[in-house]
Amino acid sequence: MSPHPQAPNSLPALFRRAADLPPVRCAVVHPCDHASLDGVMAAVQHGLLEPVLVGPKARIEAVAAEHGFDIAAFELVDEPFSHAAAERAALMAARGDVEALMKGSLHTDELMHAILRERPLRMERRMSHVFHFDLPAYDKPILITDAALNIMPTLRDKADITQNAIDLARILGVETPKVALLSAVETVNPDIQSTIDAAALCKMADRKQITGGLLDGPLAFDNAVSPKAVAIKGIDSPVAGQADILVVPDLEAGNMLAKQLEYFGNADSAGIVMGARVPIALTSRADATDTRLASVLLVQLVAHHYRQNPP
Repeated sequence: MSPHPQAPNSLPALFRRAADLPPVRCAVVHPCDHASLDGVMAAVQHGLLEPVLVGPKARIEAVAAEHGFDIAAFELVDEPFSHAAAERAALMAARGDVEALMKGSLHTDELMHAILRERPLRMERRMSHVFHFDLPAYDKPILITDAALNIMPTLRDKADITQNAIDLARILGVETPKVALLSAVETVNPDIQSTIDAAALCKMADRKQITGGLLDGPLAFDNAVSPKAVAIKGIDSPVAGQADILVVPDLEAGNMLAKQLEYFGNADSAGIVMGARVPIALTSRADATDTRLASVLLVQLVAHHYRQNPP
């Protein structure tokens, strides 16, 4: 969660949505540090996960013993190295042995490369990461995408990124999410590619190439979230000032925005990868236990949705 102790807590709302859901069988990939196992223990304590620890058995057990974690009841799949653990976990997900994946103490690209190699896990759509934020300055949760996976997304990529975020918002109970396609300005400028992409994405939504949400853009950040800014600029839009989803131009912009919200905006955060056959939690080494727990809650909600509505 946010490093600030006074930050609001999004966990009660997510727990309410996950109430009475059984735990999800999840492969935790290379959980070889305190943070990884601490997140697993918290998730198990709250009844969210049935973990399968995938990685070097001796090392995992040594970390657990060092920090007083009782993992005796957990299934442990012995793999000697992080890349082998990622490949094994991806294979387990592809075979249906687990319903979700969770990153431990390995690099994101190592895990994602293993997932991409398992064709049964891939959809026609591109995978993307979605941040879930609760902010004291905003009256509802907001999703930001993609700030973790796709570095310089093309228009085709952005269409997938947008659809993934809409799907998540709908799973979380937002019937018709309002999607703001961000740029530096709110008018189409041929010299700013993100404004052209935003306009094209809106037309794609008109033609049902993107479904389930209400899109508008380009919109600058203030126009996306501030009714006051919208009124001052005279923008006529059902999305402006009340966005549920912010689609950023590229990873750099998204990553900076997400971290500013967390460190300067007192935001609670969680994150999930969408666009695969199973949900994936990409936790960071810097994440607190509550952040990992919130991400697991997202994974649990999506995994249960997929039981009824296979992607």
